[in-house]
Amino acid sequence: PLINREITVMTDEYVDMEFGTGCLKVTPAHDTNDYELGLKYNLTPFLDILDDDAKLNEKAEILVGEDRFVARKKIAKMLEEAGNLEKVEDYKSQVGFSERTDAVIEPKVSLQWFVKMKEFAQPALDDVLNGEVNLIPNKFENTYRHWMENVRDWNISRQLWWGQRIPAWYLPDDTFVIAKTREEAFAEAQTLNPKPLNLKPSDLRQDEDVMDTWFSSWLWPISVFDGFKNPENKDFNYYYPTNDLVTAPEILFFWVARMIMAGREFTGKKPFTNVYLTGIVRDKLGRKMSKSLGNSPDPIGLIEQYGADGVRVGMLMSSPAGNDLMFDESYCEQGRNFANKVWNAFRLVKGWEVDANLANPNIQAIAWFDSRFSEALVEIEHNFKQYRLSEALTATYKLVWDDFCAWYLEMVKPAYQQPVDTATKAATVKYFEQVLRLLHPFMPFITEELYHDELFGERTDMDCCIVADYPVVGEVNEALLKDAELVKGLVSEIRNVRNTRQISPKEALELSIKVNSDIAYADWLAIIYKLANVSKADFVSDKVAGAASFMVGKDEFFIPLNENVDLGAEKERLTKELEYLQGFLKSVDAKLSNERFVQNAKPEIIENERNKKADAESKMAIIKESLASL
Repeated sequence: PLINREITVMTDEYVDMEFGTGCLKVTPAHDTNDYELGLKYNLTPFLDILDDDAKLNEKAEILVGEDRFVARKKIAKMLEEAGNLEKVEDYKSQVGFSERTDAVIEPKVSLQWFVKMKEFAQPALDDVLNGEVNLIPNKFENTYRHWMENVRDWNISRQLWWGQRIPAWYLPDDTFVIAKTREEAFAEAQTLNPKPLNLKPSDLRQDEDVMDTWFSSWLWPISVFDGFKNPENKDFNYYYPTNDLVTAPEILFFWVARMIMAGREFTGKKPFTNVYLTGIVRDKLGRKMSKSLGNSPDPIGLIEQYGADGVRVGMLMSSPAGNDLMFDESYCEQGRNFANKVWNAFRLVKGWEVDANLANPNIQAIAWFDSRFSEALVEIEHNFKQYRLSEALTATYKLVWDDFCAWYLEMVKPAYQQPVDTATKAATVKYFEQVLRLLHPFMPFITEELYHDELFGERTDMDCCIVADYPVVGEVNEALLKDAELVKGLVSEIRNVRNTRQISPKEALELSIKVNSDIAYADWLAIIYKLANVSKADFVSDKVAGAASFMVGKDEFFIPLNENVDLGAEKERLTKELEYLQGFLKSVDAKLSNERFVQNAKPEIIENERNKKADAESKMAIIKESLASL
């Protein structure tokens, strides 16, 4: 009304009838939502009443040259004076602010350069949908698909003073040509029809805008190996396309999708096969890291306290693919302790003196760890193939800490200040080197340091752990591994008897074995003697009266003690074990009696449940016999 201009009134579902008057004035040149409505109803030309300093220009017709904030106050007063202001209400509105200057952002139409994206998007969408490019985890495929099916043209103009200038050159009449240099632009301008008269190179003006930073980034897989200028060079042909890209989900469209588009457009090939999407690092309460919360740790401080390898292990232990990392500093402490464990194991093995005259008493232990290493390696490689880095580290951690350090080294190490045989030392050094290669992706610093020690032989300058062959899966003796688990369980039970009866670890015990399975305990006696401090073992066919008894698997074990066995306590222990097995058997029977489970489960799973049932029934029968004898 202030400039007496008529405007069209129309209806649209965008307007919220409950907000304000239910009537919305649309200004397509100064609001992003209004801009979309302007395009929808072809409300062109869009009237831009602000100059670049946010002051009203001549198109406003009134208050020309006034600042936007001053003009708004004056217009309210002018409407009131003209009798056109009914009332004033306060309401909240979402207003953007510049992160650098804190100035209120004012939307404004301007001349920008765009890339038409529809044709680019389809091949990149097809690559993901048909499995040519794998998003890991695949939960991001729906997001990717939504973006690509609703892709909009890409505004590549940026009003910055630093960047790659847009290669558009304007003539005095605002027509333009595209060229790399002023000279090339002038030559291109001479081909225009009609040909410009009296045009000089100095008359050309290059667009002041620079490219969006992602415009150079989407070319990265190609340009980093000079693939545009020299597409036949060996580096480009070797590394493009590559295998894996590791990045964050929030730039899945900004960078990943555009790299796939560029790859297909300019080379006809995808740039990579697998995209591993990491999560956001949060604190242990699930909050984002931020300065205001004070929950963002100093990486340098963590490294100084726990070591670089310790921090790496701590981060990787809490990093499932695509899910957020619940970071806890205690994980870094665990990583440091793990590094210490590896270092101390190295010191132990390096300190062994060899006596070439000694026979090898550790054939069984060496055979077991050989199979156990291969078994663990199968699991680790499977996790790597599934991009389960956290699970791969956990499996490696258990192999090194539990199997290698806690069991194997304890099985084979010589008595204090005694030498070791040649075969045991050689096998242990070989396994240790394999362990270092296995650990290197997670703990590169300590493994590289130890790898070059003289314990593992002489190395050339280029003979480094980082380029060493990864361990190869060997033969896995399933029966041997199964027997070893029972023997480890036996050792743990003997130690438990010592603890509950307060028997010194230095006091040797005698052991009687009633074998109900097919395990050859005679092959394991040397290990049992050593790890459990057993002085003598014999095989019996009946229960041993007056002895502490326990079961491992189906087999029964008895330790004669120089004291009367507390029959009440023993009966209570066996009764609890029987009750547990009865509950366990009930749950297994419930599965096997479920027709849907039996029909749908894999045969090996059903067979495993039946084996569980048979084992439980066998143990229950033995326990009932023991209770009857009491």
